[in-house]
Amino acid sequence: MTVRRKLVDWALTGLLILVPALVLRASMARGEPSGLDKALVRITAPLETGVSWVVEGIGGVWSRYVALVDVESENRELRAENDRLRKELAAATRRATDIAALEELAVVKKQTQADTIGARVIGAPLSPQFRVLRLRIDRGNREVQPEMPVISGTGPVGKIDKVYGAYADVTLVSDPRSQIDVSIKRTGVRGVLVGLGRPDSYACKLTTLELASNPELRAKVGDEVVTSGVGSVFPPGLVVGKISKLDGDDGMFQRVEVSPTIDVSRVRAVMVLLAPPPPPDPDAKTRRKSQPAFGTRAL
Repeated sequence: MTVRRKLVDWALTGLLILVPALVLRASMARGEPSGLDKALVRITAPLETGVSWVVEGIGGVWSRYVALVDVESENRELRAENDRLRKELAAATRRATDIAALEELAVVKKQTQADTIGARVIGAPLSPQFRVLRLRIDRGNREVQPEMPVISGTGPVGKIDKVYGAYADVTLVSDPRSQIDVSIKRTGVRGVLVGLGRPDSYACKLTTLELASNPELRAKVGDEVVTSGVGSVFPPGLVVGKISKLDGDDGMFQRVEVSPTIDVSRVRAVMVLLAPPPPPDPDAKTRRKSQPAFGTRAL
């Protein structure tokens, strides 16, 4: 290394030590600054501003990054907690719905004298208009048979159609193949309820509903339709629906439309009647006299 190079290195080293010292002295000077101090401040002020801006920018970016990392972690935890609560709410809602359906079935079971068996709905195919076409229940060929009536807590659902394996399909009252002997609760006039099979509604119609000569005995919109128990496997008195539309008459019979009471899309549990209920005892309300035992009467 030459002498000139050494001198240059020593000069630069001294300058690097001297300049910061002078800048520090100028910054810490009290009273009226000297001309050298003013010159140093003017020269170094832009440099200090740039360095401060860079340092503050890097510090701000780092702070925001750390904050974003923390926020993202909190968001993940909140989303997981929200998903868990939604699942718990859905499960609780399903349980509440099932409990309500079972309570309704328990009431029907108590009021029905026929042998019954409970079943859970496990399938409900829909039409393009989101109407249930049929129900599938978890009872099979060892427990139920075709044509057995199916009811819920709010009324008739339909009849067993096909049975295979451990499952069975239920034809709804709104199906054109369904026929139920019913009567108008207000008047007692009988008819046959037949499904219209519409893809966008569960509407049914009443056939063979006699046109009474007395206007008061004719069907009216809002009349309640119940099972008659005559010529049908359904017990009497079950509410099927209400008359929603009058389509005139053909001279002998009224043409009316019925909206079923039951909302099939909400049915979760049903009851299958294994045998029709026994006929009512005609002497149930008749008081009988006591008869002597073995042909003799005690003295």
